[in-house]
Amino acid sequence: MKIFLDTANLDELRKGADWGIVDGVTTNPSLIAKEGRPLEEQVREICRIVDGDISAEVVATESAAMIREGRELARIHKNIVVKAPLTREGIKATAALSGEGIRVNVTLCFSPSQALLAAKAGAYIVSPFVGRLDDVSTNGMELIRQILTIYKNYGYPTQVLAASLRHPMHVVDAALAGAHIGTMPFKVLDQLFNHPLTDKGLDAFLKDWAKVFQETGAVR
Repeated sequence: MKIFLDTANLDELRKGADWGIVDGVTTNPSLIAKEGRPLEEQVREICRIVDGDISAEVVATESAAMIREGRELARIHKNIVVKAPLTREGIKATAALSGEGIRVNVTLCFSPSQALLAAKAGAYIVSPFVGRLDDVSTNGMELIRQILTIYKNYGYPTQVLAASLRHPMHVVDAALAGAHIGTMPFKVLDQLFNHPLTDKGLDAFLKDWAKVFQETGAVR
């Protein structure tokens, strides 16, 4: 499973990229707005940090405007994936942009029927929101499994990106389900490292090494 960071914060992206495990980035208008810089400027900086798919979202709601905006976003950098909402106008724009060879991430997916429409429109990625479904007492991870089954049944190449991953078990469950991509906040990525037995084991190894070194005077 590819790991994407769901952030537009450059410091977080630099830290994640430095670990060598970040495959891409997802942004949205809310994340871009938090950084206080124009979208194009912020996205260009992100592309300099992470060499992978970078999702940048349109803000228009009418298909013709989405198409124009999508073309402009795609021109920013070769790694840009245009993000469009799973609405009637968004699907119309997705079909048009995909027909031009522009990769589209269809976002705000909450049902298998919506995911089917995204694949039919030629989406490069579909983004089901796991955590937001959990918030309304619906099994978000089951949606991932359903979409993957539908895509496998008909050979759709659209990648399934598990979005709104709130904690490490969401990430593990998405990987077990077979999601192609999991996108998460930096905090969740950082939490994936944590296990008390790792800390305890390392502490014991270092104490044993120090004890031998001190007693024998051996040089490492």
